[in-house]
Amino acid sequence: MCQRAIYPGTFDPVTYGHIDLIKRAQDAFSEVLVAVALNPYKKPLFSLKERVAMLKKATADLKGVEVVEFDGLVVDFARKNKSKVLIRGLRMVSDFEYEFQMALTNRKLAPDIETIFLMPQESYSYLSATLLKEAASLGANLSSFVPDFVEKALKEKLKNRT
Repeated sequence: MCQRAIYPGTFDPVTYGHIDLIKRAQDAFSEVLVAVALNPYKKPLFSLKERVAMLKKATADLKGVEVVEFDGLVVDFARKNKSKVLIRGLRMVSDFEYEFQMALTNRKLAPDIETIFLMPQESYSYLSATLLKEAASLGANLSSFVPDFVEKALKEKLKNRT
């Protein structure tokens, strides 16, 4: 049985949905590496260092969870960190096609690494960082979607962009 799982993502920014999946993974594995991707193709609002710092703060009280940054192929990162399991979240059916493609591609690149899909609590199933950034830019209260320090950072970042 694999003791370490990797939950990779951009986390721009971290949401309660992400935190819920981290807790679910924590229940199944003794160690969870939350791997924050550099991924310049997604053009994140927050820098890599800011995203890592927010995730570290959001998961500070979770035992066996470590937040790290990475660049490159997630399967290479998994091998380097001696993990045979990748965690991916599925919120809605619309996520499935993309996640399925990615899982099959990763399996072709690294047949020894499995992808496990977790579903968040129903109340977080519609959350997306993209939607939250748009809502924040329009002044919405995000307290039920993200930790307060994330909401503050998000609104500050968006204020400075205008």
